[in-house]
Amino acid sequence: MRLSAEVAEGELLWEPDQAWRDRTHLTAYLRWLERERGLRFADYAALWEWSVSDLPAFWQSIWDYFGVRASAPARCVLADRSMPGARWFPGAELNYAEHALSGEHRGGAAVLWAGEHTPLGAMSWQQFAGAVRVLATRLRELGVRPGDRVVAYLPNIPHTLIAMLATTSIGAVWAACSPDFGATGALDRFGQLEPTVLFAVDGYRYGGVERDRRDEVRALARALPGLRHVVSVRYLYPDQPVPADTLDWERLLDHPGVGAEEFSFEQVPFDHPLWILFSSGTTGPPKAIVHGHGGILLEQLKLHHFHMDLHEGDRLFFYSTTGWMMWNFLASSLLAGAVPVLYDGSPTHPDVDVLWRLAEEAEVSCFGASPSYVDLIDRAGLAPGERFELTALRTVVPAGSPVSAECTAWFYRNVKRRLWVATGSGGTDCCTGFVGGVPTLPVRAGEIQARSLGVAAHAFDDSGRPVTGQVGELVLTEPLPSMPVRFWGDDDGSRYRASYFEHFPGVWRHGDFFLVNERGGCFVLGRSDATLNRHGVRIGTAEIYRALDELAEIDNALVVNLHRPGGGFHMPLFVTLTEGTVLDDALRAKINDQLRHTRTPRHVPDEIVAVPAIPMTISGKKLEIPVRRILQGEPVEQVADRSALADPSALDAFVEYARNQPN
Repeated sequence: MRLSAEVAEGELLWEPDQAWRDRTHLTAYLRWLERERGLRFADYAALWEWSVSDLPAFWQSIWDYFGVRASAPARCVLADRSMPGARWFPGAELNYAEHALSGEHRGGAAVLWAGEHTPLGAMSWQQFAGAVRVLATRLRELGVRPGDRVVAYLPNIPHTLIAMLATTSIGAVWAACSPDFGATGALDRFGQLEPTVLFAVDGYRYGGVERDRRDEVRALARALPGLRHVVSVRYLYPDQPVPADTLDWERLLDHPGVGAEEFSFEQVPFDHPLWILFSSGTTGPPKAIVHGHGGILLEQLKLHHFHMDLHEGDRLFFYSTTGWMMWNFLASSLLAGAVPVLYDGSPTHPDVDVLWRLAEEAEVSCFGASPSYVDLIDRAGLAPGERFELTALRTVVPAGSPVSAECTAWFYRNVKRRLWVATGSGGTDCCTGFVGGVPTLPVRAGEIQARSLGVAAHAFDDSGRPVTGQVGELVLTEPLPSMPVRFWGDDDGSRYRASYFEHFPGVWRHGDFFLVNERGGCFVLGRSDATLNRHGVRIGTAEIYRALDELAEIDNALVVNLHRPGGGFHMPLFVTLTEGTVLDDALRAKINDQLRHTRTPRHVPDEIVAVPAIPMTISGKKLEIPVRRILQGEPVEQVADRSALADPSALDAFVEYARNQPN
């Protein structure tokens, strides 16, 4: 089964009524701006325009509206507007974790969690905040100081959230990696940081299979110079003792409680490193992207309130591993008084409906899903709205890859009619969405509602001019507080500048194809560095994937354009097929006709090849660039880190294909 194609791109699917609009944080903010600043805006477009043209006024309003607490005041909002090099709120000192834990006074549940073999559980604010303070105090006793790196090889469980907040509350720098990475993949990331402490799990379960990670932890610890302590979380083998040279999580926290009035959050400069996120690492060593306390605090306050419309007590679920930025996004929902819902395990075990069952049981208000997960559910014939009681569900957030018109419409047909589908797109680089949901605007099929407040996102043509209604490069023409402080180890900033500012000096080039239409709706159309240049016309790969989504025989696809020696191009399309389907001449003709008639003749591939699997990262992104480099003859070990892939063997068919191509 495929997602229904009976919807036109841009078709109106839902519109908020006045009662909905009135209860949103965005409406409350607009009223505050009028009352406190004397500012009135005719519509969201006017508000956005002000937010990106008067940066000091907008970001000061975010600071004031949310009552950001600082132990030392800022001398100004923006001391230097240049990119790279923008300097936000110089002189201010604060702490992200202090704000995240400010909900302790509310009582009730702070976090919910479940796993494949773990029923839904809750941790109260008293338990949760108390554990953070005890662990932070113990870390200080172990000699961890502000600026030290603390890394975690942990799954998506409460321990990880507690450890992150304990680390950042004392000014140390957090970095995490999911234990589905092998020791080599984890070392590629943590080895750049010279960490002081490693939190590590003994194992985890996925798809009903127990996966022992004790050997990987030992190998990782041996390979990290300067590591002083390993803290073991006995998750898979709770009855097994920890090694003599490691600390036990439970014993570490078996310590007299530390009251809120006794605990001191480390006050750090606005741009003091908060955490380090890693790029996918599929094309070389992962970039170690450093984000600051203040920038992430302001950005996540804005994002969760105005673009997610999370309210106190709302329950947010997003299926994620701890190494993906969506985990940091999920953790930051604490800033809005929401309750993060964590899940550790496969999204399809023991059944494909396990996450929707969790949404019902946890009374999830906002449910995050990737388009590939929606396609999987659709193939199984599951209509969650018919099977589960989803009365609390108000919002769904499709993210992780381009969202088709059919995917947007699927939620309204199969989940519920009164629903806000808040599609977003952004990146690990800034740990936010550049474009996303606006709760006061209508939802249209396949269209992201608008550019986010404070984000000066535009489509640039090849000459560096902004264009409307035309595909161009996604760029940011003004700085954001959550832009990276730097890359770790990039002392002269050369790698940072080359990554974002080489193409358009002084302008952030994100690397995606982007389109903004006349009404402000947005489309992110795939990586621009994976461009298909066919006879002088640039084609986004997402256009081809959207067309193929309508074919029941195609399970997944990847397309690349190869430069041939001596000139010319060759564009092969690789597909995985649904069960029982054979790639014969009839199916090849059907695929070509679909691309020719729904797109253009330039979208028709030169060759169609069936492969066992499409190479994808653990977070669900296709490896278009590494595949292209492999097919052009580069050694696989130089262009792709197999440990970063959901299926490490998925590259084998492409290596074999390259081997059989003419020189």
